[in-house]
Amino acid sequence: MDALPETLRSAYDPERFRREGHSLVDQLADYLGAVTAGEGPVLPWADPETNLARWPTTPPEQPATSLGELMIRVLAGSNHLHHPRYVGHQVTAPLPSAALLHLASALLNNGTAVYEMGPVSVPLERRALAWMAQQAGFPPEADGVLTSGGSVGNLTALLAARQAVTGRDVWDEGLAGAKPLAILVPDETHYCVKRAAQILGLGKAGIVSIPVDERFKLRPEALPEAFAAAERSGREVFAVVASAGSTSTGAFDPLEPVGEFCRERGLWFHVDGAHGAAAVLSPRYAHLAAGIGHVDSLVWDAHKMMLLPALLTAVLFRDGRRSYEAFSQRADYLLRQHGQGEWWNPAHRTLECTKRMMGLELWGALTLHGTRMFSEYVTRMFDLGRTFAAMVDDADDFELAVEPDCNIVCFRHVPEDFQDLDAHQERVRHRLLAEGSFYLVQTRLRGQLHLRVTLINPLTTESDLEALLAAIRRVAEA
Repeated sequence: MDALPETLRSAYDPERFRREGHSLVDQLADYLGAVTAGEGPVLPWADPETNLARWPTTPPEQPATSLGELMIRVLAGSNHLHHPRYVGHQVTAPLPSAALLHLASALLNNGTAVYEMGPVSVPLERRALAWMAQQAGFPPEADGVLTSGGSVGNLTALLAARQAVTGRDVWDEGLAGAKPLAILVPDETHYCVKRAAQILGLGKAGIVSIPVDERFKLRPEALPEAFAAAERSGREVFAVVASAGSTSTGAFDPLEPVGEFCRERGLWFHVDGAHGAAAVLSPRYAHLAAGIGHVDSLVWDAHKMMLLPALLTAVLFRDGRRSYEAFSQRADYLLRQHGQGEWWNPAHRTLECTKRMMGLELWGALTLHGTRMFSEYVTRMFDLGRTFAAMVDDADDFELAVEPDCNIVCFRHVPEDFQDLDAHQERVRHRLLAEGSFYLVQTRLRGQLHLRVTLINPLTTESDLEALLAAIRRVAEA
């Protein structure tokens, strides 16, 4: 065989990796120090076409830059989630140690779909999932998997629900000729749940809405009518979905009465706790998720309130045997048929045929920092949500949409004698983004546009939030 080309030899040179790695960590540490201190903008806003034009149309045939030079451009153009004034989407400021675990996972690249390829990460995934299930109040026979985000997690749970409740062999027989199915979901359910239902073949008519109350929580007393309406339309209801920390407002649905309704009718009860399931870690706020230990399945994002890089989601099943029913399919070159009980081969239970070493990242973070830190973090951020809500409520020129359950707060700026308040919120947000002083988002509640913050960065303080209100007033005057 010919000698290894110099391009490949250089690419895999351990000493090059050492030099570039040390330089990169120094570069990122300097960046982290500046950003966490609140230096510079939260984001360098530019329109999509402008940012596209900043990069070459094709990559070079020969090396054209160093890693350090590339990262200078990447860091300068990125949103800075570690900045204390990032209060935007539900994507956290990851732990620096978790980023290092992420690096190790990427280099080792032990795909964790089968034990043979993931001899370390598969057992660590099982340990991490068992701990999460215990925190949620699940029984010892609970089980689950880690997967790539809440969208995939909710789909996985609903696939298992369809199989468990209807008993249909959809993998082999399909849905043709069978009675149409339906699920009941609150109006505030994240769109990924509705998307999952449509992927399952339920269609728009198979997603039956449950009204919410004035605090945007599912109304349990509306469940019987929603169920009856689905049956009148000729559909078989197999599951009810509730939220533990909804996306728009952070509302926690009342899980205990919903669970009772499901048990009475033999329905699967699934909770999308992508954001709020971490409340169980806080002694002060665990009551928000009362009843979560009795649901059939639960989605919990570690890249939201567990401080890990995206994407990393736990799908937990109260009866662990049900976790094998979502993807009952043969892959003889990897797996035994069905694989019931083969916890060491997660491919039986996940959409991914290859996934990164998620167990290493999650268990590593828990081990390096201890569980107490995560409990204190959740409590701190939920406390800060209440503090900010009080600040908004006390201000004459602001209006609180709803008293928050957690660290998501929705509000409006309402200056005197202003006609189009919706357009005003949009303009205010756009100006803040354009100047880079804060990153916040918006949502529509009761037909009105509201500003929305997610207080997810542990370094955000009350003074940052006072500055946010001041900045809104300042740009409004313009």
